[in-house]
Amino acid sequence: MKDNNIQTIYQKTIDFAAEKHGQQKMPNGLPYIVHLSNVAMEVFMAHKQKPDFNLEISIQLALLHDVLEDTALSFKALEDDFGNVVAMGVLALTKDITLDKKNQMDDSLNRILDLSSEVAIVKLCDRITNLQRPPKKWDNAKIKKYHLQAIKIAERLQGKNEYLDKRIQEKILSYNSYV
Repeated sequence: MKDNNIQTIYQKTIDFAAEKHGQQKMPNGLPYIVHLSNVAMEVFMAHKQKPDFNLEISIQLALLHDVLEDTALSFKALEDDFGNVVAMGVLALTKDITLDKKNQMDDSLNRILDLSSEVAIVKLCDRITNLQRPPKKWDNAKIKKYHLQAIKIAERLQGKNEYLDKRIQEKILSYNSYV
């Protein structure tokens, strides 16, 4: 993407993500694009509060962060459309399903930490967005595991953005009511 206008970048990227995610739904039944736009909104708010990162890259990462994990899109196709920086960021945000589930989060966090702060910022925004009422089908063990993962994410990615550090701590605290 050569256009640096944030509205154009957002519109082109969300259109691409919506097309790739197709009919995918959130656990509450809403179109999956709602989740992606919520993550992007967290990025916008973080940048407004502390503009110490590249907004254009972060918005693309926010809107595309699940496209390799949840769709048939290849890394190469993503790289062709959005460039290596965005594609590598999305890849770091994607769980490696060849690993045991218990190792997937640590592996992803390690890969995130090897890249720019924009990737870590999107991971924080994604978890902040997801720290709301858990899906009804989750049992207590799954809810506790998700809560502990959020704490780990906050600890490992601390210092990437001061505003998000505070925001995720507030969300973790409020999520305690479900644990």
